[in-house]
Amino acid sequence: MSLTDELTTIQRCVDDLARAVARLTSHPDGPDLRRVRADTEHLRESVALLRASALADPESTRRPQSLVAISDTPYDSALWTDSDDEGLGARNRHAP
Repeated sequence: MSLTDELTTIQRCVDDLARAVARLTSHPDGPDLRRVRADTEHLRESVALLRASALADPESTRRPQSLVAISDTPYDSALWTDSDDEGLGARNRHAP
């Protein structure tokens, strides 16, 4: 399934949820129902933002990450002359 198909499915589900929440308005309106309505609106806004970002740059979601080649050649040992051997202490010094 493509990204646009998935987004359409999500949008359809959120629309179904919004219709079901709207049918609940015949019941007493309490803080719980207001919260469910607010959460439904937030979901609707989130899906709209997701759809807008996916449609703005459709290639970015399908583009594979570029690989970085790491050479197998050993590093120059002169790079490490001023460092300590981790866990062993500094060179040319004796342990206590």
